[in-house]
Amino acid sequence: MARIIWKGAISFSLVHIPVSLHTATRANELDLDLLDRRDFSPVGYQRINKSTGKAVEWADIVKGYEYKKGEYVALTDEDFRRANVKATQTIAIQSFVRPQDISAQYFETPYYVAPDKRGQKVYALLREALRESERWAIGSVVVRTRAYPCALIPQGHILVLNTLRYADEILPVDAIDAPTDSSRKVGVTAKELELALKLIADLSEKWDPKQYRDSYRDDLLKRVEEKAKKGQAHTLTKGSREKPARRSAEIIDLATLLKRSLAAKSSRPSGRTAGRRSAARSRTHRAGMRRRA
Repeated sequence: MARIIWKGAISFSLVHIPVSLHTATRANELDLDLLDRRDFSPVGYQRINKSTGKAVEWADIVKGYEYKKGEYVALTDEDFRRANVKATQTIAIQSFVRPQDISAQYFETPYYVAPDKRGQKVYALLREALRESERWAIGSVVVRTRAYPCALIPQGHILVLNTLRYADEILPVDAIDAPTDSSRKVGVTAKELELALKLIADLSEKWDPKQYRDSYRDDLLKRVEEKAKKGQAHTLTKGSREKPARRSAEIIDLATLLKRSLAAKSSRPSGRTAGRRSAARSRTHRAGMRRRA
């Protein structure tokens, strides 16, 4: 079971559902350490007291708010809870909206919502009501030390809570130089649109997230393996300025490019096959690294 990060209840009108939040994602990045370039010794994250210049132990660190220059109020976890006890223990639903009404840039972090044993029936009732009404519940929740707007989303047999960004956190699009709704103003022809729609139809498939993987991470692991094989483990790779690729003198119109894309699609392996090959390469690299270790 994923780690519990919050316990409380979902609340709307007179309904009260005891639940807990569980992490729903994990980072799959390379675990890189900081090194001293002079002797390649690991470098730790130092917690330095700015007044004394000495390191500070974790046990001696507290959170503080600077209410005026150089003056702080210390805050503990209990202070965060007491600021609004109900808010820190409740997912307060305020409204129900259609999923398509929420723009993609508002979504932040997903969490799994698990019901308490006392809340199984009401949890199932809310989940099925959301599914049947084709609505998401919108409310607010305090996670750790911050309040977020959030969406409760039915997914299979569970509810997923996705924290949302506030409206003033979304930058305006006014400064983005993009074509307006009228495609004719930038010269898009009916034939080009027809070919683009055909290409989209040919490449359309059921969403399967398992076929996608971080191939760049695989490439970095391959680079690590190459440097280790060549005895370059402690060799710093110098930067290089690659010359930009020369543009071809051939001038190709958009319709021709779309036709070529449609023709090439049939000769290319599917995304699912490519994903399997990439996963196999990654397993081979990791096995090779473990054998040398």
